[in-house]
Amino acid sequence: MVNSLCPCYTAPMNTQSSSPIRSLFSLLVIVVMVVYGLSSTGLVSGVALTLWVVAIVVVVILIGGLRVLDQFERGVVLTLGKFTSTRTPGLTWIFPGIQRIIKIDLRITTVDIPQQEVITKDNVPVGINAVVYFHVENAEYAILNIKDFALAVSQYAQAALRDVIGGIELDPLLSEREKISEAIKQIVDQTTKSWGINVTDIKIQDIELPADMKRIMAKQAESERERRAIIIRAEGEQQASEKLAQAAQMLASTPGGISMRTLQTIEKINPDPSKTVIFALPMEFYEGLKSLADFAKKKTGEG
Repeated sequence: MVNSLCPCYTAPMNTQSSSPIRSLFSLLVIVVMVVYGLSSTGLVSGVALTLWVVAIVVVVILIGGLRVLDQFERGVVLTLGKFTSTRTPGLTWIFPGIQRIIKIDLRITTVDIPQQEVITKDNVPVGINAVVYFHVENAEYAILNIKDFALAVSQYAQAALRDVIGGIELDPLLSEREKISEAIKQIVDQTTKSWGINVTDIKIQDIELPADMKRIMAKQAESERERRAIIIRAEGEQQASEKLAQAAQMLASTPGGISMRTLQTIEKINPDPSKTVIFALPMEFYEGLKSLADFAKKKTGEG
């Protein structure tokens, strides 16, 4: 689990920590046996052999203690199991068998939060997937204060996600993803500070709804669109009636306007003028008829 979540950190084993000591001990035993054999034959003096042995051991220790840290790494050094220092990138040296270095990757790490089945505040079950982005700020805290920081961040983010989602309703959950992600990030980041971890971002990838809820939401969206269409159609008719009233008022107040509009209407009745018979009467005729009608009303009123 540790290697899959954070390849930059591998938990040290007891066999790995004791292997340098065993190697040095085996080398010293072999060298002592060779020195004893050569000194017993008298081919080489004991002092010279001792100097050679010391030189070989020193060279082996110097070469065996060399370590290289990349630019994005920090090295936590433990001397006999106790923290002593944190090494920076470049070439460094530790005492083999006495000191041990643990490399920590400071680059941003991505951890997937598996789908979580959560019930919202309005009792709607949803499935949520998320991604956590974090990096190590303090290599010492990441090693000494937490056993597996990648797994711990993933598990804590899952718990925070369930707590936050369980306290909000479905509509804000669907429309305010960024706000919810920021709330989860603040909760996780506040706790992981003591682990030397900085959570840079949390993104909600997918929100899965039940099939029945999807159908209900589709019907609601369809009804909302129909309502908007009816409102737009009614507003268009209202604007058209206002324009027609203004046009009628202008035609009535303009001399000859009604006649021109009548001629235009007659022209549009039939596109072929040769098959159309038009009886055009002058406006004076209509005005005379109107005057006669008014005169008849007056006479009727007097009688």
